[in-house]
Amino acid sequence: MTIRPLHDRILVERIDEGEQKVGGIIIPDSAKEKPQQGKVIAVGHGKSKDDGKRVPLDVKTGDSILFGKYSGQEIKLDGDEYLIMREDDVLAVVEERDIKKKTTKTKK
Repeated sequence: MTIRPLHDRILVERIDEGEQKVGGIIIPDSAKEKPQQGKVIAVGHGKSKDDGKRVPLDVKTGDSILFGKYSGQEIKLDGDEYLIMREDDVLAVVEERDIKKKTTKTKK
């Protein structure tokens, strides 16, 4: 099934952080906080302004994002859980970058 969010909404799949351990104690799934990081699966066409033009979204399909704890509406599609939220609920886009070690030269 294909789904396309309307206007300035986005479809997000949560990124699980794996099994959480605190001080050697395994925290059960029921006590874990839901991850606040996700991957954008689909985006709407943008919000319409008063003059009829659309404002494109800053996020795009495939982006990794951070969002608030209580953001969005949870839905199930084909047995998978997703969130539909407004772009305004997105706090940041996580950008991966290569960090090269810089060598510093010392003067003699």
